[in-house]
Amino acid sequence: MASVDLSRRSAAPELMDAEPVDFATFEACLRDLERINRWTRSYALTLRWLERVIAQHGSRRRLLLVDVGSGYGDMLRRIAAWGQRRGVRLDLIGIDRNPHAAIAAGCATPPGAPIRYLTADVFDLPDEPQPHLVISALFAHHLDDHQLVRFLRWMESRARLGWLINDLHRHVLAYRVARRAPELLRMSRLVRHDAAISVARAFERRDWQLFLHQAELGEPPPTVTWNFPFRYAVSRIRSP
Repeated sequence: MASVDLSRRSAAPELMDAEPVDFATFEACLRDLERINRWTRSYALTLRWLERVIAQHGSRRRLLLVDVGSGYGDMLRRIAAWGQRRGVRLDLIGIDRNPHAAIAAGCATPPGAPIRYLTADVFDLPDEPQPHLVISALFAHHLDDHQLVRFLRWMESRARLGWLINDLHRHVLAYRVARRAPELLRMSRLVRHDAAISVARAFERRDWQLFLHQAELGEPPPTVTWNFPFRYAVSRIRSP
């Protein structure tokens, strides 16, 4: 790991994707990831994008939003709270392939929240109903290059108003922090192993430019923006 090549995406697997674990182990991993997301302000990027969507399309309609790779549901819980503050009516669906995720997220979600959690592969979902918005937060780096291009095409074909990918920037400083911080903070075994690999599997701007070119999503192209700390937002908001 010390000599990892960050000039291109790593293909090393993350344990949370490759190793079968019991519910308690997986839930501990999700709890630690929520702590990391909170400390690194990962939620703010997605919420700012939603503000842009509302600015362009208004908040009168009821919006169906799908979060792919929803994990612990922490992003959706914050979106639900945002919608309540802003008076935006939302139906929220979280999709995750790991069945432990739906159980853990459901236990952490207050009764009455407008959120459903499903265990499914995103590519096996039915064509209807089509969501207004599709988001993914720190999910894309789990995909290989071919899957990622397919995912871009899937979002483009399904999201009626827009879509957003919020994911890591592959950078030596981010990698060094990811190697050291989980151990110093005594996080779960999965997070200690996977954090640096997540960064090594992540993206530079040129990666996104290549994937978007391969996906052939048409004009105007989706936007790619860098955000502090070490995040890329790749998104499309359709014209009203």
